[in-house]
Amino acid sequence: MTPTFRLLLDQGLPRSAAARLRAAGVDAIHVAEIGMWAALDEEILEQARQSKQVVVTLDADFHTLLALADANAPSVLRLRVERLNGEACARMILDVLAVCGSELLAGAAATADLTRVRLRRLPLTDPGR
Repeated sequence: MTPTFRLLLDQGLPRSAAARLRAAGVDAIHVAEIGMWAALDEEILEQARQSKQVVVTLDADFHTLLALADANAPSVLRLRVERLNGEACARMILDVLAVCGSELLAGAAATADLTRVRLRRLPLTDPGR
């Protein structure tokens, strides 16, 4: 059975990427589609946590916020490739989901560029403290 991914795409990503992901069978929505185009990062994280979505963003601040809050959810996927059109963005997200989707469903912070994906399980706190 294929896992069900619920994605919340942040403002810096093309809105058309959400439509392309939906066409590929992924439950995806862009923050602008739900009136959150000017929302604070903390508000986007809370929306995703409540809705059991994975945040997809270009913004490194989301990982920092997860670490500071010692959060177990939501998962965040940070893309480190800017200026992708909707098609290329959706393709990259689908590629990352194929590689580490189960970890994102379980609670993780991932960073992806064109050649690799780095993944850390949530919470992001130092286990030695």
